[in-house]
Order: sequence, then structure tokens, then C-alpha cells
Amino acid sequence: MRIVRYAVGGVRHYGELEAGDARIARFEGDPFSGLTPTGSVDEVGDVVFLPPLERPRIFGFAYNYASHVDETDRDVPEVPVCFMKPSTAVVGPGDAIVYPADGELIHFEGELVAVIGKEARRVKPSEAYEYVLGYTCGNDVSDRIVQRRESAFGTLLIGKGQDTFAPLGPVIATGLDPSALSLTTRVNGAVVQSASTADLLLGVPELVSYLSRYLTLLPGDVIMTGTPSGVGPIRPGDEVEVEIEGIGVLRNPVVAEGR
Repeated sequence: MRIVRYAVGGVRHYGELEAGDARIARFEGDPFSGLTPTGSVDEVGDVVFLPPLERPRIFGFAYNYASHVDETDRDVPEVPVCFMKPSTAVVGPGDAIVYPADGELIHFEGELVAVIGKEARRVKPSEAYEYVLGYTCGNDVSDRIVQRRESAFGTLLIGKGQDTFAPLGPVIATGLDPSALSLTTRVNGAVVQSASTADLLLGVPELVSYLSRYLTLLPGDVIMTGTPSGVGPIRPGDEVEVEIEGIGVLRNPVVAEGR
């Protein structure tokens, strides 16, 4: 399934994006408590696509591609480097990434994102896929100046967590093998990242297992699995696209924050 969250006439629904991407089969319920077909079908042109999840907890992993470790001139971490982004950072497909008024160097980071489907605690890597609902595209937008200042003192929040700094979408793709998916990021149509999730240092099973060893993962949590090499700056007026095989294209414009 390709599950979408959308609004028609101000009313929010979950649905399944049908083949051809022109229509959505509407459901009652949600992906975590259960989806029931209503028999109604909505035309894509009549809906507003929303973030696939409403204010999820967001777990991120840094330096999880060797190519990105190399471009940052760092060593491969001895332990997974994880952080969280606030739920208020989430925006959906087509929504604007707001370039902060005091921003100096804002970067894109295209990533595969795993969506947790049920409560998970102390999960073995071999069991991890049982706890994953599906996958979506993500953009771990980062304020590098703030991030570097924070990192020097062992923190990582404002540089990663500002409003609109976590675009997600356009769908949650279920039944997908995440182990070798092509990932492409484009800025204004030009390819800036091109990689395979086969190059992740820690794959989805290892990330789910690592987090759940220390804390309880909840339905609707998302895990941003890391970005490959090629990260770079964005500016107001740009458009960023993150495309992942089997999921689709997450497209977001960049706009200047109003002063």
C-alpha cells in the first residue's frame, strides 16, 4: 500500500493512493489502530496532501553513510549518533521549508524514513521489520552554524529542530524492502545526492533494535536513517526534491521567514 494523509473540505482522512496517482481510496481509522475502506474515492486534484503522520516523535541518526562521514572529515562513530527533532518541525509534501530570518547556512539532507507501526521495546534486529509499518521520504534540514556551535558542547537541538526542518512524505509505503533502495535528492532539478540505502552503515533493523534497547518506540514514531554524501546549502526560492525508489518524490519549496 501507499498510504496518504490528506484533507478534503477541511476534513482529514487516510487513504490509499491508487495506481496512476490520480485517485485516493478513502479509509476510516488510522494505520495504527486499523484502516477500513469507506468505498469513497477522492480525486487527487481535489485534496490537500498532509504530512503522513500528525506530529510524530522524530529520531535521527547522524554519520550513517560512510560517504557522508568522509565529506565531513570525521571518523566512523564508535556508537550510533542519534538525536531528536521536535514534532513541530514536521511539514508535508508541497509545504514550505522556512529559511530562518537569522539563518546563515541551511542545508538539505535527503533520507529514508522508517515509520514504527507498533510499540517496540528490546527488539532484536531479526524481529525489527515486524514493528515497522512502512517507509517515507524525509529531509533533515539543518542550520549548520547553530549545529556546529551546539555540537561543540554536546547538544544538537536548535540546529536540527526549527519549525519546518523535517519535511516528510508523500506516502507511507508498506511491504517495501528498505535494504537497497535508490535515493536521489535534487535542488532546482539538479541532482545533488545519489545513493543506495544498501550503503547505510546501520540498516533499519539495527536502528530499530538500538533505539528500542534503551527506550520504548511508539506507533507513529519515525526514524530518519541518515543522509549520504552531497549535502549542501539551500536558499529562499529553491525547490528541494527527495525521491526514493518505491515511495515517490517529496517536494518542498524554500521561502524566507517573514521579518
